[in-house]
Amino acid sequence: MARNATGQVVGVDVGGTFTDLVQIDQTTGAVRLAKVPSTPQNQAFGVLDALRAAEADLAALDLIVHGTTTTTNAVLERKLAKTGLITTQGFRDVLELGRRTRPQAYGMKGQFRPIIPRNLRLEVPERMDAEGRVVTPLDAAAVRDAAAQLAGAGCEAVVVHFLHAYANPAHELRAAEILSEVWPNGFVTLGHALLSESREFERGVTAAVNASVQPLLARYIRQLEQELLDGGYRGQLLVMNGNGGMVSSARVAEEAAKTVMSGPASGVIAAAFAGREAGLPDLITYDMGGTSTDVALIRGAEPSVSNETEIEYAMPIHVPMVDVRTVGAGGGSIARVNAGGLLEVGPESAGADPGPVCYGRGGTEPTISDANLILGRLDPGRINSVEGGVTLDDVRTVFVERLGEPLGLDATGAAEAVVRMANTKMAGAIRMVSVSLGADPRDFALFAFGGAGPLHASALARELAIPRVMIPPRPGITNAIGCVVADLRHDYVRTLNTGLDVLDMDLLRSVFAEQSSAGEALIRAEPVKLAGIRHVHSVDMQFAGQTHLLRVPLADADVGRDDLLELFEEVYFRRFRVELREIRANVVNVNTSVIGARAGVDLATLIEPSGRKATLAEAQRGERRVFFNGDWHSTPIYLREHLPMTAAVEGPAIIEQMDTTVLLEPGDLARGDPAGNLLVEVA
Repeated sequence: MARNATGQVVGVDVGGTFTDLVQIDQTTGAVRLAKVPSTPQNQAFGVLDALRAAEADLAALDLIVHGTTTTTNAVLERKLAKTGLITTQGFRDVLELGRRTRPQAYGMKGQFRPIIPRNLRLEVPERMDAEGRVVTPLDAAAVRDAAAQLAGAGCEAVVVHFLHAYANPAHELRAAEILSEVWPNGFVTLGHALLSESREFERGVTAAVNASVQPLLARYIRQLEQELLDGGYRGQLLVMNGNGGMVSSARVAEEAAKTVMSGPASGVIAAAFAGREAGLPDLITYDMGGTSTDVALIRGAEPSVSNETEIEYAMPIHVPMVDVRTVGAGGGSIARVNAGGLLEVGPESAGADPGPVCYGRGGTEPTISDANLILGRLDPGRINSVEGGVTLDDVRTVFVERLGEPLGLDATGAAEAVVRMANTKMAGAIRMVSVSLGADPRDFALFAFGGAGPLHASALARELAIPRVMIPPRPGITNAIGCVVADLRHDYVRTLNTGLDVLDMDLLRSVFAEQSSAGEALIRAEPVKLAGIRHVHSVDMQFAGQTHLLRVPLADADVGRDDLLELFEEVYFRRFRVELREIRANVVNVNTSVIGARAGVDLATLIEPSGRKATLAEAQRGERRVFFNGDWHSTPIYLREHLPMTAAVEGPAIIEQMDTTVLLEPGDLARGDPAGNLLVEVA
């Protein structure tokens, strides 16, 4: 698999409910799309099903880019490879002690299970101090014995996590040499190699996550590659990372933890690309799928990237990832009345099987999709996925019995309550990535995608005072499109943790240079045609005595001490509206992102131009009664594939397409743009 990507490009993203695919011929502009049910037992089957549904000729494809939830699901469901830990004597409980936090901020109880159980966390004599000086030499024989003990216990992967290895990795490197002689496979993770950060708990957990998903990801990628090879594919397979970049399938398992949040990141990358092309570089992305909703912030067409992702309580993964916040509110999220008589929505989901009641596959629990169906927002004639599915009256009966009777509501009232509750949860997630970080939602447009996102976008924008909603041509497969337009990317972090006033600026510049060189070498080794390579530098800083870090972007790696202080104070003031000029500033981490930009992709044909009609009337396929704000409204139904390119549609209206349904509430006005997007001015 070693050809340059030049013609037929496929992006395929595996979600919790559906697997989405887009195939683009970069020579002719021809587009093929597919959306098939995901196959949780083995995601490769869903990928192959999508390729078959798109009638893709594997032998003619040049490049496949894949967004996967293999590692994310494994971590969340704790279906992990058995993993052992070799650590500094006296510190095997670092992974369990963690930070002084609780699963529930105001609760007195909670549950936490470390990634690696205590009996598989072994100690060996060795010790470095915080300056990287040897306090206790490494006991090589103890490392060898620990490895034998872990292998004998059935461990498939091992982590080497020594105290202060970020300052001096010599002991970890020597342990790796010993393990190469005795460990039965290549699944060995060195804490400093994955994350050269000073915090022992975060570095250790990140390494533990990486090691425990390495075998799973490696097996999955090998099987997918073999299936593609058997089908005639000879091109390159790239995998999306959580940082929004891609990496070769041959290398992806080495740093498997970086693929956590791969799927959500690809959607944000697509949004940044589309916003830049449409002249809307500042976006809040809103991706509502079948299982959950993901939101993120984009400024200047650059997604916000964080080094401090916590996938769940006490599970920080400190590698650079697109800063995506997730709430359990998707189309399949289950609604229930709790023991206190209050309505709850999510986080449990009906998933793809059996799915919502309206899918007709045996689902019995009321969901958000069912509520939208009752309110007239979804077409009862199109929602059923199988012949002989349930009727609208069947769905109404479920809502009355499960929700209406306990709440004193009819089916319509219960459905409206479910939608409002879901909107409240999703609005809260949007505030987390905007207001809580010092950003005003009114300064952004809401980029709505996912199979269910455009149904709720207008209501969310109105609640948050966001003036405009942007809906891409294919909202339901935007994550797959993100795979097509993503660049190659490698991120590096190194801890210095020193006062800015005594920082050796030559050392800072040399670290930037080393990181840039390492990333560029990896990118140039990939058999992918590039439009160019760029380097993005930043530092993580804090005032002395504080625990939180702030990312300070740098326009140039050759930055002076005074300029760096001024930039940090600007970032701090913008975030907290406070000046602390009398306190010393510390430089904690030095960061470099090396980005290999791929040639641009034309997405204008995602909706076939020949299918568009000359007038809005020709694009209308009928009317339906839809419930808005306590009353039913006669609402026109349009087919998006038939809308004139620059049509203006007034709300209330419903715009249907293969992969989603767009809802315009009364007073909204949607206009098409030359790229096929819908830009909605919110009433």
